[in-house]
Amino acid sequence: MKRVALLAFENMSPFHLSVPCVVFGDVSKDFALTVCAETDAPLSTTAGFHLSTTHDLRAFDDADIIIIPSWHSPYQPPSDLLINALQKAHRKGTMIIGLCLGAYAIAAAGILDGKKATTHWAYFEDFKARFPLIDIESDVLYLQQDNVMTSAGTAAGLDCCLHVVRQTLGSTASNNIARYLVTPPQRLGGQAQYIATPIPEKGSDKRLATVLDEVLQSLDQPHSIEQLAERCAMSRRTFTRHFQAVTGKSFGQWLLSARLSHSQQLLETSTFSIEHVAAQSGFNTPTTLRHHFKRAFGISPSVWRKMYV
Repeated sequence: MKRVALLAFENMSPFHLSVPCVVFGDVSKDFALTVCAETDAPLSTTAGFHLSTTHDLRAFDDADIIIIPSWHSPYQPPSDLLINALQKAHRKGTMIIGLCLGAYAIAAAGILDGKKATTHWAYFEDFKARFPLIDIESDVLYLQQDNVMTSAGTAAGLDCCLHVVRQTLGSTASNNIARYLVTPPQRLGGQAQYIATPIPEKGSDKRLATVLDEVLQSLDQPHSIEQLAERCAMSRRTFTRHFQAVTGKSFGQWLLSARLSHSQQLLETSTFSIEHVAAQSGFNTPTTLRHHFKRAFGISPSVWRKMYV
C-alpha cells in the first residue's frame, strides 16, 4: 500500500484538495492518504469554510508520494519548513507532485531546476520569470521528470492523479477509478486547446487591432502580410516587426491560431460538417484542417466535437 501525504494550506481552493482526496482516499483502497498542514489551526478556504487536520509535515517522512495540490495566488514563497521538508523527501527518492500552481512550491524548493515542468497556462510567463532554470512546457496536461511530477491547471490535476494510479497499479485500476468518477481514464491532447487566441487590446494599437478584427470576421478568406501591411499604412518589414512586438507571434502563427480557435467554436456550437467547418475557418480542405488540428491539440476535429456535444 502506497502512502500519500497531501498538503493543505491557508486559503486554498477546496476543489484542488478534493481531487487527490477522491482518487487516493475515497475511491482507491490501495493508497493510505494523510492530509497534513504546517499548523494545527483551522485553515480558511476560498469557499468560505474552514478545514483542519491533525497531521503536520512529519507526514512527509513516511510518504511514498507527496502532493502539493495548488499554491497561493498571488504567489507567496513557501516557508523554510516546507522547503526543507520537500528537499529532504526529494533526496530520499519520494515522488513529489505539484498539481496546478503546486509547481510553484516545488520550484521554490529548487528540485525542479534543470528539469521540465508545467503549470496552469495563465501563469506561464510569471513562472518563467520567477524560475528561469526550469524549462516550462506549455502543451501537456502533466509531466514527469525523474521522481517529480507537475500538472496543468485545475482539472488536469485529476488526469495527473489517474496517471499516478495507472503507473502504480496498472491501467485496470485507473480505468476503474475513472469509470467511477465518470471521467475519461486518459484525456487526449494538451492544454493548448484551452488557451484563447490573443489579440492586441484596442488601446495598445487601434489601427492594428481594427485590421485584425476584420481578419477575424473573414477567416474564410485569404489574408496576406502584404495586404495587411498596406491597410495599416506600413511596409511589410515594419508591419512584420510591429506585429511580432504587439502579439508575440508572427502573422502566420497568429492567423493559424485564430483559424483553429474558430474551428473549435464551430465544432462546439454547430452541426456543420467537417468540410463546412474547414471552409469557414479558412483551411479550404478537411485534410488541411485535420492536419493542423491534430498537430495543435493532439486530437481530431471529430473527437473534439464529441467532447462538447
